[in-house]
This record gives sequence, C-alpha cells and structure tokens, in this order.
Amino acid sequence: MTTLSLFDYHLPESLIAQRPAPKRDESRLMRLERATGAIGHHRFAGLPGLLRSGDLIVVNDTKVFWARLRGTRHSGGAVELLLVRDLGGGVWEAMIRGLAKLRPGESVSVGDGAVRLVEKLDTGFARVAFASPEEAARIIESSGEVPLPPYIRRPGGAVDAEDRARYQTVFARESGSCAAPTAGLHFTEPLLEAGDGGADRGSCHGRGAVPCG
Repeated sequence: MTTLSLFDYHLPESLIAQRPAPKRDESRLMRLERATGAIGHHRFAGLPGLLRSGDLIVVNDTKVFWARLRGTRHSGGAVELLLVRDLGGGVWEAMIRGLAKLRPGESVSVGDGAVRLVEKLDTGFARVAFASPEEAARIIESSGEVPLPPYIRRPGGAVDAEDRARYQTVFARESGSCAAPTAGLHFTEPLLEAGDGGADRGSCHGRGAVPCG
C-alpha cells in the first residue's frame, strides 16, 4: 500500500515563490521526452513551438469564487471557512479551521452576516448553512477572500487586487471552483491564439481544484 510519507521532501521556504512572474507566460516550463527520458527547460511562452499538429489542449474554464471566509464565534474566537461545494438551499460543504471547538447549531459571524454549523462529517469536512442561497451569495461577494494556497502568505493575511486577477485563468467562465486549476494560470490570450494554429482546444467544466488544462 502506498503511503503519503513516500511523497514527503524538503522544500526550503526561500524557494517558494510568493508572487507569480510579472507576465503569466514567463513562468518556467519543463518538457519530458517520453521516448528518451530527456528533460528540456523552457519558458511557458514557448509552448506553441513544442506542440505538434493534432495535439489537443483541454482547458478547465471553471472560475474561482471568493471561497475563504473569516468568521468570529460569540466567544470572540476566530474561525476560518473554505467553502468547497454548494449543496443547494444555502447549504455548503466546507473545510473549517477551528472546527473541533464548534458545536452543531452554533452560528459564526462573517462580515455583517452569519453562517451556522449544521453537521461535522466523518471526512473532516462540515456542512454549514446560510439563511438562504441569496444570503450566501451576498456574504461571499462582500466578505469572501481569494482562496490562496496556505504556502502563499501576505502581510496580515490580506490578499490584494493583484491576487484576485492572477489567481484566475484568462479563460475562466463558469463560477464554482474553490481553487484555481493551476496548470492553466500561465496561459495568455496571445499564447492560446498561437497554440490554436497547431493544436485543437477543448474545454471542460469542473468543481474544486482539479486542473484539466
């Protein structure tokens, strides 16, 4: 049986970029030749030159919504929620930092609204409820934050306008993802147009963080 510890390795914090490259397609790109095992190092802007006629690029056009909510218990304790899946009727599946201290039925203040813990799930997730779907949408829009990965840190924890723009693909259309399909963050419109010359492009719709492009 495979264990997660097999994938552990040391990564110095100094090597974790806290900001993306100034231009999306300036990011580095590694190419692996399947037949020979040869590794090549490129810039993402050079991707069209690596494609062959008939290659297919599938992009995930799911749009990231502001899924992270910072709340406060009646006792004053801080609670952080990451909304994962809309279950309908104002009910969401969520990851909650501080879940162990919450009791089912307890409400947490978020901005000028509130969200109630319905149930703790065996998976470590939880079901939470807003007063209505409309209230959920309002709180997400007014108080939600860009759900940056935990290894990306901002002074005071606050994200900025650049984060909102760059943690979204240029082809994002359908809202519903709680994390960006990161494989697609490096594409630009000119790059997609150049790639269309040698490759076909399709799209897929998804929920969550699974990148299919």
